[in-house]
This record gives sequence, C-alpha cells and structure tokens, in this order.
Amino acid sequence: MKVPTAADPKDDHSTNNNSNSNSNGNINNCRGGDNMCKTIEVAVLDHRELSPHPVALSPPSGDEPHYIPPLNFAMVDNGIFRSGFPDSANFSFIQSLGLRSIICLCPEPYPETNMEFLKSNGIKLFQFGIEGYKEPFVNIPEDTIREALKVVIDVRNHPVLIHCKRGKHRTGCLVGCLRKLQRWCLSSVFDEYQRFAAAKARVSDQRI
Repeated sequence: MKVPTAADPKDDHSTNNNSNSNSNGNINNCRGGDNMCKTIEVAVLDHRELSPHPVALSPPSGDEPHYIPPLNFAMVDNGIFRSGFPDSANFSFIQSLGLRSIICLCPEPYPETNMEFLKSNGIKLFQFGIEGYKEPFVNIPEDTIREALKVVIDVRNHPVLIHCKRGKHRTGCLVGCLRKLQRWCLSSVFDEYQRFAAAKARVSDQRI
C-alpha cells in the first residue's frame, strides 16, 4: 500500500472538488495547475476473513484437582457445613473449605485414609457414635446430641463439617437442634429436615 504524501492543510477544501476515481479502485486527488498528485490505494477486504475463527479449547490436564462435594453437601450457616460420609474423591473439595474440624455421627472407626487426610490438613475430628437405626421410632440419644451441639456452636471449631453416613437423619437431628437454638419456627426446622431426608423422614428424629 502506498503511503500518501502530506498536503498543505489550507488546500484541503479544493481536493474534494477535483477527485476522480478509476476502475482499479485508486483515487487520484490532483490540484489544478500543480504537478503534485496524491495517489491512495483502496484495499478491498473480504468480510469472510473478518469472521472469528473457532478457538480449540485444550482439555483440562490430569494434574488439575476435581472438586466433587460429598453426598448431600450443603451450607448450614456461616462456618458450618453438612454432608454424607466423605471419601477420597471429595478430599480436594473439602480441602477448599479450609475446615478446622469435622463432626462424625457414625459409631464405626473412622477410615484410615480419611484420618491421614485430616492429619495432613490439620483438621480435628470429633466423633459422636450414634447408631443408624432403620426403625422409625428409635430415639436419638439426647446426651450425645447435646455434646455434639456444643462443638457445633463453638466458633473455635469453625469452619466445621457435620456428617453421618448419608447426611440425612443423624445429621438432620443435630442441625435441627441448632435451628432451635437459632429460634427457627418448628415448621421451618421440619421442612429443612425433610428436604434432606426425603421420603425416609423419621418421626422420632423430629421429636428431639
């Protein structure tokens, strides 16, 4: 492309009246009585060349962590979470929460893999063994729930994760007691419990 030569600004008004176009797309601006002529080449663009080309996205590398929450994971309140029993697939997600403690409501010994994860991340384990009965009218031990509740409301343990096997009944009982301390109305407490327990809501759990 030819670069046009500079012209005197005072003569700009005369150039518009002396413009001629040729068939090659060139515009010649010549001043009468002068030998100076400016030639501007006009480029013809193909608009198809201006359309964006698709960008191929590279697949995620195998080194990137996968953040998979445990079953029935949810936030209860600031610094308090609930879920089902976490396994190794959930460790990256749990690590992102920056937990200080975990409350386990299952009586079985905590898995060695989980214990190693807690130790490596400085997470304290509080275990309150409550049997997971299938019968609908078995009472949850109130003393155990009361002790677990003390751990939950102690902000020194936050962020804290409460879990049982499925994150439904035992976890739902403890969260329900917390809601009573927070002065929730009973209908809201029951609605939250049933939302996680689904069709397996137990009458005995809602009596606590």
